Amino acid sequence: MKAISSMATRHVLADLAAAAAEAGLPEVEIESVGGVDAAARVADGDAFDLVFLASGALTKLASSGHVSGTVVPLMLSQTAVALPSDSSEPATRPEGPAFADASELREALRSANRIGYSTGPSGTALVKMIDGWGLTLELDERLVQARPGIPVAKSLADGDVDLGFQQLSELVGQPGVRILGVMPSDCAIDTVFAGAVAAASDSPEKAAEVLTFLASDAVRGIKEQHSFGIPDAPASTTPSDA
Repeated sequence: MKAISSMATRHVLADLAAAAAEAGLPEVEIESVGGVDAAARVADGDAFDLVFLASGALTKLASSGHVSGTVVPLMLSQTAVALPSDSSEPATRPEGPAFADASELREALRSANRIGYSTGPSGTALVKMIDGWGLTLELDERLVQARPGIPVAKSLADGDVDLGFQQLSELVGQPGVRILGVMPSDCAIDTVFAGAVAAASDSPEKAAEVLTFLASDAVRGIKEQHSFGIPDAPASTTPSDA
């Protein structure tokens, strides 16, 4: 069985797929690419059984008939803020937010020389938020979007940016970065990642069984180990980006 996902969930999905196989379900080979590229390939009819993307992107694919059945929420990802670090030790998750509130975050943005953000839903939401704050003209030349499939953590570790925004799960465990915390509650950027059965699947019933298992409490601990939360909102309420 074949699946495609965005890069943001590649590690947790590998462990989830292994747990499904151990439970007697079909083995799933997952290809992870940039979220935009993944959605385009599914829309082009590439042969996959399961698709794992930000729920908004899956909802779009469902409306166009490229995935069938229900879009199933699987994991909640919070966006975190990080700085470069000279340490080679894997970055750990601190308790609490990076800043007290949105006002402090705005000041940090205005003080940064190069601001890294992703091509995925967290990056899209960040750019929209900056525009809503009226800071686009001031910050435009300092905003550095990571290339598709390249994590912001690498840009931080390489010294290409001095302030980075990416999903917490993509920052934890990476060397060369120091995680300040998640974004403040009054400007939090959260993304629900979901799964769906591809319309091109030759085994939709078996794919649906795997998807049901991945959404079950049996694998909750795996998601938490990878710094993902458990979503409690419908998939259609999340950012519409890959």
